[in-house]
Order: sequence, then C-alpha cells, then structure tokens
Amino acid sequence: MGKFKKEASRVARDTSDRPANTRLKGENFYHDKKKVQYLNMLRGGRAVRDRDGNIVKAAAFQSTDAPVARIAPNRKWFGNTRVIGQKELQNFREKLGNAVNDPYQVLLQRNKLPMSLLQDATKESRVHMLETESFSHTFGPKAQRKRPKIFAANMDEMLSTADDSIETYDCKKDSDLVENSISDHTDLARESIFQKGQSKRIWGELYKVMDSSDVVVHVLDVRDPLGTRCRNVETYLSKEAQHKHLIFVLNKCDLVPTWVTARWVKILSREYPTLAFHASINNSFGKGALIQLLRQFGKLHADKKQISVGFIGYPNTGKSSIINTLRKKRVCSVAPIPGETKVWQYITLMRKIYLIDCPGVVYPSPDDSEADIVLKGVVRVENLKNPEDYIGAMLERVRPEYLRRTYEVRSWDNHEDFLSKIAKKAGKLLKGGEPDLPTVAKMVLNDWLRGKIPFYTAPPEEPIEKKEGESTDVPMENAGETSERRTMGVEQLFRKIQVATAFLPDDMKRDDVEKEEAEKERIAKEMKQAKASNKSAEAVARRKAEVAPDDDDEDMPDWDEVYESVVGEEVATLGGVPAASASAEDDEDEDDDEDDDDDEEKDVDDDDDDDDDDEEDDKRRKQVKQPRMTTNKKKVGTHYYETANVKNRNRNKQRPEDPNKQAKRLQSMGAGKKQSSRRR
Repeated sequence: MGKFKKEASRVARDTSDRPANTRLKGENFYHDKKKVQYLNMLRGGRAVRDRDGNIVKAAAFQSTDAPVARIAPNRKWFGNTRVIGQKELQNFREKLGNAVNDPYQVLLQRNKLPMSLLQDATKESRVHMLETESFSHTFGPKAQRKRPKIFAANMDEMLSTADDSIETYDCKKDSDLVENSISDHTDLARESIFQKGQSKRIWGELYKVMDSSDVVVHVLDVRDPLGTRCRNVETYLSKEAQHKHLIFVLNKCDLVPTWVTARWVKILSREYPTLAFHASINNSFGKGALIQLLRQFGKLHADKKQISVGFIGYPNTGKSSIINTLRKKRVCSVAPIPGETKVWQYITLMRKIYLIDCPGVVYPSPDDSEADIVLKGVVRVENLKNPEDYIGAMLERVRPEYLRRTYEVRSWDNHEDFLSKIAKKAGKLLKGGEPDLPTVAKMVLNDWLRGKIPFYTAPPEEPIEKKEGESTDVPMENAGETSERRTMGVEQLFRKIQVATAFLPDDMKRDDVEKEEAEKERIAKEMKQAKASNKSAEAVARRKAEVAPDDDDEDMPDWDEVYESVVGEEVATLGGVPAASASAEDDEDEDDDEDDDDDEEKDVDDDDDDDDDDEEDDKRRKQVKQPRMTTNKKKVGTHYYETANVKNRNRNKQRPEDPNKQAKRLQSMGAGKKQSSRRR
C-alpha cells in the first residue's frame, strides 16, 4: 500500500530537467517542505554512528577519504620568486619616464604601473633640536621668552655660510646701500584696465573648465604664439592633472604666410600636439583634423559615456569662433573685441563629445609692458585714456611698406606725425584744423586687432640637433605633417590655407622653403609611381592566376560557351522590336550596364599598360563611373501607423459593419445571382 501511495503522490514536471519526484523525504500532511528543511538543519551537522560508536556517515565537510596534504620542505618557498637587477630597473625607469613625458603617448591604466619608481625618494634631514636648543634653556629656569634665530649650529657652519654669501652677493640688489635707496623716479601702479582677465572670477571659471574637461585645447594666436601662451596652465596640468590631455591650436592661420604656420607647428609640436586652424563657418581649415583628433581621444576613453573638451587661452584668440566652426552654426556669441565671453558654456558637438567655452584668461607677467598688453588684444581700445601712446610700439613691429599700402601715407617722422597724416587724410580734425589723434589711434589699433595690418612674429630658425643615422632635411611647408602623424594619424596640408592678408613676395615665399617643397613633391611623386606599379603587377598576376587552367578542370565543360547562344537569342528578341510598354527605368538599366562594360574594359586597359603616365591614370580614374547603389529608391510596404488604429491616428478609419447585417447582405447578393442565372 505504501508503495502505491508514494507513486500516487508523485508530481511530474514536463518543463524541468530535475527528477520527477520533487517531494522531500519526510514531507507529509503534518510537515511541509519548509518545515522539513528546518528540521534537517537542526539535526544536521553531526556524524551518524552505529551502536558501537563507529562513524557510519561523517558530518558535513568532515570526511577523511582524502589523505592529509603535505608540502615538501624546500628553501624556495621562503625566497624571492623573481629578482631584478639595478641595470634592468634603471632601463625600465628610463623607458617609463620617456613614455610618461611624451605628449604623443597616452597611459590608459596609470594605476597598474609603478609610478613611484620615477620619483626619487627624498630623504628628509633630521633636525637636531637638542643641539641648537637644549631642554634646560627651553623649559628650565634659564628659559628665554624669545626664541633666538640661529642659522648655524657651530662656528664651521657659520664660516661656510659667510663664504657662500660673499660669492652670491650683488651690490645692485643690496637695499642697505644709499645709492640703491635714493632714486629720481617712482614706478606708478598700473590702471585697473590693464588687470583685465586676472580677476578671481575669471580664474574660477578657468579652473572649473579645466576640472570638467578630459581634453584641454589651448588656443593660440599664430601671429604671436609665445605671447599668447599661458605657461602656468601647462605646469598645472603636468603636475596636478597628468591624466588630462593638452593640445595646441594655432588659430587665425589665414593672417600669416603659410611657411610661418608650418614652422610654428613644427616648433610647438615638440612639446604638445599642435594643429593649425582657421575659424570660419563656410570656409574653414583644420576642422576635419580637429574633429578626427577629438574622436580618437574619445576612443581612448571608451569606458566613459562622453568626454568634455575645454577651450582656454588669451582673450580675442578665437575660442568661441572655433566652437561655432565645429558646430557649423552660431552657438556662442563672438565679437572682434576681448571679453565677449563672460561665463563658461557647455555645447554638444556629438553624442560622445561635449565642448566647453571659457572666458579669456591673462597670466600676469612682469616682462609685459602696457604696450604689449594692448597689442595682444587684452584691453578694449575704446577704454584706453591715451591710445596714441601705444602706436609707437606698433610701428616698431610692422614693416613700413605695409603701413604705406594700408593708409596711403608715404613717410613720417614719429608716431604722432603718422597719426596726424592719417587724420588729415580721413578728415578726423578738431577745431582749428588740429588732428584728432585719440580717435585715429583707436582706428589704427582696431585695424591691428582685426588683422587688417599685416604682421607676424618670425619663428626662431634654430637648427635641429642631428643624430647618428638621421637627416635633418624636413620640409618646412610640411613640417607639421611629421608631427601630426605622431598625433594618431592626423595630417594637415598647409598649402590649402587661403591667406587673406596680402603680404609682400619676400614674406610669402622663402628660397629654402621652395627647395624643400620641390623635394617633397618629387618624393611624393616617386611614392605614387611605385604604388601604381605595385597595383598593376598585382592585377596582372591575379588575371594570370584566373586564366591559368587547373588539371582537375580539364574535362569540365565551359558553361559560358554553352549558354552563350541562348543568352544571345534572348537579347536579340528583346532588342529587335522595342516594346511600347518598356519603362524609362529599363532603358537606364541598359545604359548603366553598357557603361559598366565600358568601365571594365577601361580597367583592363589600365592594368595592361604598365608604362602609362600618372596623369593619364588620373584622367581615366575620373572617367570611371561610381558603382550603382543596390538599395531601391521606391517606397516598399506601408507604415504601421497608417494602417493600424493606434491612438486614433488612422484618419481613414471606417465604422465596422454589424456581422448580422453583413451576412444578410451577402445572402441577398447570392440570391440575386441565382435568379439571374435561372433567367438566362
């Protein structure tokens, strides 16, 4: 009976791989499954013994079936598993240091590298307090209320300190001398207008942008890159934020000759990746290279949902204009005056790249005079009290030929004479016919800031150190391309820059640049010819391999010859009498097929002629028609929401007919057909 009861209480499951009997042992009317598990937990944990006390079933995790493990005694368990020598360690430190300091290499997992090996352990010298100040003189009855400042612990140290001070003594810096304390003039404090871009609010905006950015773009004016460069920002990023990437962008490259842009890119690329840029919504330069570089930075940080790119730099360098160029519309307010951007601004470039616009920041430098600050574009010209005082510094930087051509003034003695002649020519006169010098000076300074006066800072012509086995013949016109190839494959062709400013011939071209440019063209042409010959050789070899018959396929029939007659007959019947209902699309297909056949013949001819010139090959390639798209331009199918009644979007909806009425209507239609057939 018990056996049949158990079989009757068996529960089978078709969808599970577990055994059919899912009941626990001991589960019945009095104890459910949960109660049985609880009781088994209380009873478990102990061994099962027989009447003699021998263990029949060991407790959980107490089985002694496996023997006790024993480790063989060996001294290697207590020694170093791997030892590195000092030479290998020094080599590793050098290579790691080169990789860390190289701006063209990125450390993705910095935490997994022993960065502490690059920093020498600084040994802190122990201060001998008891030798300089004993305990009795500090806390005892002889304690002094004022602590004496003793720079030496004994006489020998004091003598050595005196000898060192004599060697480094400079009488001009000694303020105790009478000749240094008396002067005939006193330097006045600068006006508040020259402190623009240095307030705490502006620096706070800068640090917010730098903290929020993964990539920092330092925008420089190509007319004066070193003057608009902020060194302390670079130092801060290299010491405090080494995980952030810094790149240089030389903006306004259309205002200087091409060779100047190429040489500045080459010089600055030794420190950080550098790109040339011309900000313009319709006719820009460097936009594709910058977007490509930012996309590659995004690929490096694939673990992040998006990366932020912050644009920093001096005022009036074109940070907002670059963002507008990348977005191809005006998303940031721009103006040819400094201080247009007041606060930082987030702009979305694409799904994974965000741009941050920052106000212009000026790093205070004691070497910059007031004229330098004005000519850098930091100060608004209309706020200057005496703008004519800064024209003299501008005349020293610009060639007289450009000033004569711009303002049609032949000669002048000084800056006042220059301004007075321009005022008479432009009609800017006061009462009595006196020239209005402040107004004319503001006009000239505005022309200077807006690039109407040709000017550029000549790059240094320092020779490059030549290493063994290397040549220094690098074309200046394409000097940036070598560095850009290191910046993850981004290339720029500086010849495509459209220079808007009219420079003299000696400024636009240089003999060395022309020679290097011709050499570069010759090398590029040779590489192109070698590449074309390799392609033609590969095509000939491939065609020979296809034509060569195999031994196994000698007895196989040529199915093209078998079907050739059939295909020809069909074409003849279709082409002999044109059908009136043939569509224009079929005619286009036939024309395209003929064009494709012609193209194939041209390609074969190109492959056969290995001695053709590159110009003929280029012409033939231009004549080759692009492959047709395989997608169908016609609409296929219907839209789901046009047929389905989802939220009453179907405007052609009809009221459903009653099924009973529909049946009666169909029956009446059938009866009418029967009567008509009988009459016939």
